[in-house]
Amino acid sequence: MAGSLAGDGATLAGRRCGGPLIVTEDVELLDDLLRLCAAAGAEPEVHHGPPGRRGGWERAPMVLVGDDAAARCRGADRRKGVMLVGRDQDDPDVWRRAVEIGAEYVLRLPDSEGWLVEQIANAAEGVGQPALTVGVMGGRGGSGASTLACALAVNAARAGRRTMLIDADPLGGGIDVLLGGERAEGRRWPDFAQSKGRLGGGALEDSLPALHGLRVLSWGRDDEVVIPPQAMRAVLAAARRLGGVVVVDLPRRVDEGVAEALAQLDLGLLVVPGELRAVVAAKRVAATVGMVLDDLRVVPRGPYAAGLDGQWVARAVGLPLVGELPHEPDLLASQDDGTPPGGSARSPLARFCSAFWTQAEAAADTRSPSAPPGGGRA
Repeated sequence: MAGSLAGDGATLAGRRCGGPLIVTEDVELLDDLLRLCAAAGAEPEVHHGPPGRRGGWERAPMVLVGDDAAARCRGADRRKGVMLVGRDQDDPDVWRRAVEIGAEYVLRLPDSEGWLVEQIANAAEGVGQPALTVGVMGGRGGSGASTLACALAVNAARAGRRTMLIDADPLGGGIDVLLGGERAEGRRWPDFAQSKGRLGGGALEDSLPALHGLRVLSWGRDDEVVIPPQAMRAVLAAARRLGGVVVVDLPRRVDEGVAEALAQLDLGLLVVPGELRAVVAAKRVAATVGMVLDDLRVVPRGPYAAGLDGQWVARAVGLPLVGELPHEPDLLASQDDGTPPGGSARSPLARFCSAFWTQAEAAADTRSPSAPPGGGRA
């Protein structure tokens, strides 16, 4: 394996952790916060000051302290997830009060409402580090991108990672077929085509077919369904909030829906067969994808034409080399026997995938939430 990969492939429990603790006596502010909690699907606990019982302040997934209650919270234990909330945009003392109670953020309503709803929903779902999200696409048709996507997902699940495989190519025939699960019960893309806003990560996971230890979102067997950008955005965001690993099988074209998927990737893998025509086609794909995705890397696949090797392919395409996809002559026969790509832990393809995830997990991930509009970090 070559290069360096960033991400966090740790398995997350994903259980619901309850709603936030709200501390305020301001009736109007409380009404606003209750409305935002309802929008996030969370049931809060409300107090006029820090809870008297032991552990109430410490155990809440997040704490929303109204400006009016800051003085009453000065003696509370310092913890993460405390936010000072109010409406006065010009209050000169708000930052001092935030420091006194150990608040991470200062929020001003209504400007910060959308951001706060997202944070409340994340806390209620028990969201931690977003999933390491990897997209796989082919440099030309028939390059083996779907096979690699399946193998990466199967390998991640076998290693105990929470894994979701998403088929973003409506013309690919359905990635569930590669896994032998075309008749498995569960939802497919047509069920999510009208999705807008926020989807619950746990609800999405529970609704999908479970195959080989992972969850799979593929296509139905009916006519092609166009997935609007907002539906792709909602599904990918919900999948990423679950943590662990998300693998996306991508088409070679970039429409609005695919651009939404690319925008949520941590890393893209471009599978390029070792032949001159494939390299020329892959350069065109890379140029288009590179307008959306910052980190795109090449995975050459043999057998190679005379004079070519993996290093040459990577240089010609102009992308960093992840590693060479091994040739596996018995792959089709294994699939006929019900073994998915990468299903045999001793196969060359499985070893490639294992090395990929090991390298991905070795890099530290420093992603953090962006600052809220109308507020900021304390």
